[in-house]
Amino acid sequence: MWVRTRATVAGGVVLILVAVIAIWLVVRQVGDNLTLPLVARKCTVQADGRVALDADQMANAATIAAIGAKRGMPERAVVVALATAYQESGLRNLADGDRDSVGLFQQRPSQGWGTPAQIRDPRYAANRFYAALKKVRGWEEMRVTDAAQRVQRSAFPEAYQKWADDSEVLSRALLGDASGAVACSVGRTPVMHGAAAAAQLTRNLVLDWGLKGTDPTDPTGLAVTPGDQRDGWRYAHWLVSHAQDHGVKRVRFGDLEWTARDGSWGRVDGRQNPAGQVVAEVFNEG
Repeated sequence: MWVRTRATVAGGVVLILVAVIAIWLVVRQVGDNLTLPLVARKCTVQADGRVALDADQMANAATIAAIGAKRGMPERAVVVALATAYQESGLRNLADGDRDSVGLFQQRPSQGWGTPAQIRDPRYAANRFYAALKKVRGWEEMRVTDAAQRVQRSAFPEAYQKWADDSEVLSRALLGDASGAVACSVGRTPVMHGAAAAAQLTRNLVLDWGLKGTDPTDPTGLAVTPGDQRDGWRYAHWLVSHAQDHGVKRVRFGDLEWTARDGSWGRVDGRQNPAGQVVAEVFNEG
């Protein structure tokens, strides 16, 4: 019996070792392309490619893209910024990091990026990143990882490149080059609702995009008149990206409508929105 038990244990150990070696070989072969199941991810972006993010990541990506557009930076700059935030923080506004690194881009107060409170503001952090990128001579012709590295000075200068493809998908959608490309599922209990949600939604849309003349007093939501179709989808996708944290129930532009109930875009009668406005409705009080 003892011999049989020892043989069984030895056999089990061999099987475990074989499994570990097999996993190691797969990881070595696949490398950075190995991804985990998207269990907690609530947003999908489809624009000549597909990306899945959770609500926080999506909101941060939308703000990074909006700040870049607001500054008049080309789409390539937004790709670089998103790839950098992907690598540095996973598109999350972190309270800490390596040494004194903070925020989406893991910028360091000790290196002159600002105070910790400033860097934790996604708009401030994105503005500082774009300002630094703009000073890099010839960044437009560089690989994504090389342009990012000139700003970040990371110990892993090649790390940004693996996020280039996903960042291009996000940029196309968030800068309005695709229709109905950002779809998010919203939980049953939104973070905000009613007049407070509408006011905060309007305020942050104005801050991110620099819009003027948007009424912050409508308790049901907001309406924006875009300059063209591309601008319309920029605002519509931003609104869906911020649906979870701003209590957005419905977004409509043209003949497409996103609803929190379905978490997706569907066709509606475009004649109900004759002014070509982007319209957002928030969840009611109670």
